[in-house]
Amino acid sequence: MTIQTQPRIVIIGGGTGLPVLLRGLKKYDVDITAIVTVADDGGSSGRLRNEMQIPPPGDIRNVLAALSDVEPLVEEMFQHRFKTANELSGHSLGNLILAAMTSITGNFSHAIQEMSRVLNVRGKVLPAANRSVILNAEMEDGSIVSGESKIPFSGKKIKRVYLNPENVQPLPETIQEIRQADLIVIGPGSLYTSILPNLLVKELGQAVCEAKAKKVYICNLMTQAGETLNFTASDHVKAIYDHMDCAFMDMILINNEEIPPEIELRYKEELAKPVQFDFEKLSELGISVVQEKIANLEGNVIRHDTRKVAEILYSLLLK
Repeated sequence: MTIQTQPRIVIIGGGTGLPVLLRGLKKYDVDITAIVTVADDGGSSGRLRNEMQIPPPGDIRNVLAALSDVEPLVEEMFQHRFKTANELSGHSLGNLILAAMTSITGNFSHAIQEMSRVLNVRGKVLPAANRSVILNAEMEDGSIVSGESKIPFSGKKIKRVYLNPENVQPLPETIQEIRQADLIVIGPGSLYTSILPNLLVKELGQAVCEAKAKKVYICNLMTQAGETLNFTASDHVKAIYDHMDCAFMDMILINNEEIPPEIELRYKEELAKPVQFDFEKLSELGISVVQEKIANLEGNVIRHDTRKVAEILYSLLLK
């Protein structure tokens, strides 16, 4: 008798977009692997990174929380951020626990594994590399901006981003998961500071290029000042391809729902606007377009609808 295995999905990203997507996806009978950027150098993560010489824990913490299956109070405690007048101020408890676990085990990826057990995480969470990397941006005027948190605020247009060290190695398990995947999902997230830092880990990017899985890019809903000002959907794809050795995407998931005018006006203050979908250019790139109503309003912020996007991705796994 053959054993029916779960379909395997690998999701690559970071920032706020990845946890949103994972909360919906974990409700399906799928084998989930989240590959998370280690380029963050701001806030609590940046402080712990500098003081303890460990990879930044913040993006990993958010993904662990999203995939956890624990009492809401336990998750709330893990995500709790201290607001005190001392050195604890600004740190989240989960970041401190991951830092402590790294110190105990002597290894960041082992610390993530142990925390995954504690939080009863539904899936695997893997750092893009088992050490910190510095994200640098070469701007169109030739200047260099160093540090993930500084790049969006340079006031200049990005020509390319690159890692230091350039030859940073991914975990062998990461490459194995990519090779065995049935579906590889890129995004959603900040293009230059959340998505590309993963794919620029050379062996990881190469494994994505060579993988037999279907590959889908979840396009951002809004442009982002300092990164993707006035970018169309095809501009996002081209920027990724310009940093890679291959054109690898099979399809792109886009939102075809109107953004409410009052929300659009609020984003305009941040020099952001809805991403325009240039179907003809996407078609020229050989990418299938999947368009659905996938936007969800959370207060004054537009996010991807976790339930709807997860449903679409699961349907792609079954095709």
